[in-house]
Amino acid sequence: MRKRYPLLAGVAAIAVLALSACAPEAPPAATSTSTAKAGTDTLNIATTTDVVNYNPLVGNSRSDYWVSNLMYPHLLSMNEDGDRIPEVATDWGYVDETTGFYEIRDDMKWSDGEPLTAEDVAYTLNATKKDKPAGTLYGQLANMDSAEAVSKTRVEMKLSKPDASIVEGIGFWGNIVPQHVFEKAGSVAEFANDGSDGGWVSAGPFVLTKVQVGQSYTMDRVEDYPIVKGGTPIPAKVVYRVYPDVNAEILALQSGAVDAIANALPPAQVEQLKNTAGIKVEESTGLGYAHMTYNMDNPDLAKVEVRQALAHAADYDAIRKVVLQGQAVSTGSSPLMEVHGDYYDKSIKEYDFDVDKSRSLMEKAGYTADANGNFPVSFRLIYSLQDSVTSQWVQLVKDSAAKAGITIELQGTERNTYLAMTNAGDYDIYAGNFAIMEDPVTNMVLSYLPGGAINYTHVDDPELNDLINTASTSADEKERVKLMREAAQIVHEKVYDNIMYSQQLYFAHSDKWTGFVSKPSELLSIVNPVSLASASKTAK
Repeated sequence: MRKRYPLLAGVAAIAVLALSACAPEAPPAATSTSTAKAGTDTLNIATTTDVVNYNPLVGNSRSDYWVSNLMYPHLLSMNEDGDRIPEVATDWGYVDETTGFYEIRDDMKWSDGEPLTAEDVAYTLNATKKDKPAGTLYGQLANMDSAEAVSKTRVEMKLSKPDASIVEGIGFWGNIVPQHVFEKAGSVAEFANDGSDGGWVSAGPFVLTKVQVGQSYTMDRVEDYPIVKGGTPIPAKVVYRVYPDVNAEILALQSGAVDAIANALPPAQVEQLKNTAGIKVEESTGLGYAHMTYNMDNPDLAKVEVRQALAHAADYDAIRKVVLQGQAVSTGSSPLMEVHGDYYDKSIKEYDFDVDKSRSLMEKAGYTADANGNFPVSFRLIYSLQDSVTSQWVQLVKDSAAKAGITIELQGTERNTYLAMTNAGDYDIYAGNFAIMEDPVTNMVLSYLPGGAINYTHVDDPELNDLINTASTSADEKERVKLMREAAQIVHEKVYDNIMYSQQLYFAHSDKWTGFVSKPSELLSIVNPVSLASASKTAK
């Protein structure tokens, strides 16, 4: 696994108060090597969930993201190694320690003919800051006061305090929306963007034109998309087709009903599909992790000994061997993974599976087991039924916890219900995965600070808060590494997060199609905008 240092360029830019050199000064001519020309083919893609939010500033379901990503571009993207690369932005960095900037392309248009300018970027950031939509971008804006279009192609952001990761964080996670469409709604947090007012407007390679809930989402090609070679997407249409589960998706791929599967393959299916005629499997490095969090709003789970008992009542090795088929690695039960380079702290060790230790910790927390060896507590664990891997390992977690006398009740729901329950804090234990956790400081800001967008433990630890806040404003890379390692020790010791593993990912498509660009994480997959715009039918 390649070690990366994703924050170096931004940190250096702050330290010398200079412009960043982390991107080319002119837009790349192309990001695809495909020589195919725009055609008449339809690319059918399988998904397991309907779109809930068409507003990319709100949506958080995978299907929301996959559809909206094809219409609302990002300033930055990511290559197959996980490094940030240009998309709409051509250059980015810091003017001084409290002023960030983006230079953007001058050749992009919305599908209604309006140009995409720095005004759209500034509007998106300012409206998101003001209206607080419950999406990923808002969580990145804590230290941004305001954004201003100082020219048609340059946006500058005023920061409330130095933040060495905010420019890349916003650039990667934030979709740009058209000001002339979204401002009519008043609040971007309440705008449904459901196409009811004249249809959708896109600056991506495709635009949504037809919705059949529970069945399909049809997107037509946008003829002018300069980010790919030739300036025009190759497929005439992309259709996302909804299936009940991954097994149905695989059957659809094998039968030819779809040409690709958006989500990662279950580990048990990878080797079989690699050896299946007519199917090609693409591999991608995982930049995220699977985890369990314990809701500290529950008085029992607010006790550190109970969280520790639960951590020691899971058989991580069995989960990786049996469920993941060896296609996953331990992170040492730490949010800092080996892919984080110097941030990775190999001294943090995975929680050992020890039911006797777990029982001892429960007794230390003040609980007495009954005659059958069971403690008088029960915890409700939520998970998504569409996540076939998590659906398997939560059963192992329940069984191993029972050996320690701890009762876990499993509650699997349809994915969008699961997401709503997560956002409402309606769980004792949350089981799931994060697709991209490549920036240690940003990850911890979002995961462990009060009000963090993905703070599912609901932790508010003053010592941890101080470490994370200090790291987020430091321009000294060595200091940031030191602080994040200390923070990871606290997260591990107090079980504010229980990291299960990091998984290698595999994506499948028909060998009748070529030109896909596989990128890390299930969010980007082979269904990222450049990939789908570059895909073409193989020569007959």
